[in-house]
Amino acid sequence: MIELYYWPTPNGQKISIMLEECGLDYEVKRVNIGAGDQFDPAFLAISPNNRMPAIVDTDTGISVFEGGAILIYLAEKAGMLLPEEQVPRFEVLQWLFWQAGGLGPMAGQLSHFVNYVEEDLEYPLKRYANEYDRLLAVMDVRLKDRDYLAGDYSIADIASFPWVVPYRRLGNDLDKFPRLRRWFDELKVRPAVQRGVDLGKEWRRDEARNEKARAMMFDQNAETVFAAARALEEQRSPK
Repeated sequence: MIELYYWPTPNGQKISIMLEECGLDYEVKRVNIGAGDQFDPAFLAISPNNRMPAIVDTDTGISVFEGGAILIYLAEKAGMLLPEEQVPRFEVLQWLFWQAGGLGPMAGQLSHFVNYVEEDLEYPLKRYANEYDRLLAVMDVRLKDRDYLAGDYSIADIASFPWVVPYRRLGNDLDKFPRLRRWFDELKVRPAVQRGVDLGKEWRRDEARNEKARAMMFDQNAETVFAAARALEEQRSPK
């Protein structure tokens, strides 16, 4: 059994889609990021970065945080969606890390300024919109002579898909990218993808308008980390 520590964001959906694709048994543990669940000491013990998603494999006792690492772990556990042979394996891993280092962070920053910032801040909007646009073009070019990012359908596609989903809300148009549009339209009708994207969607999304929730998501700093660590140490200390 996989315990999935989750909230319905693109990073969370990468893992829910993967679990659905693999057919692994899992139990969802809600981590309401607007309520501050990510700073609970018990969660810190699993995810030292105070961020979801994270998993615990109750069969092995192994816990894993960070979406890319979780996808690799689940692929190896299930024996699918990550090739064993070196060359195709590193094709997948390159594009998995491309998503983790580029598409996700840039789309996430753009989403922040589009959805959560009320001021009209031209420079950051333009900066992140241009970079998101560029990264979609990278995907389009990559898909020119292949069906999926690394050849066969893999964790690279699963990682990237949830960050393409909000393209309209982020001010883009997939009609500019015909090969990416084909890929997107194919993935969005996969039953496992649909189930993964739909998981927990009814839990959201008043936190965008709630000042306390916004503070929990965006106003954290080093002291937040230290406070959570102290709470965890106190919890572990003998009474």
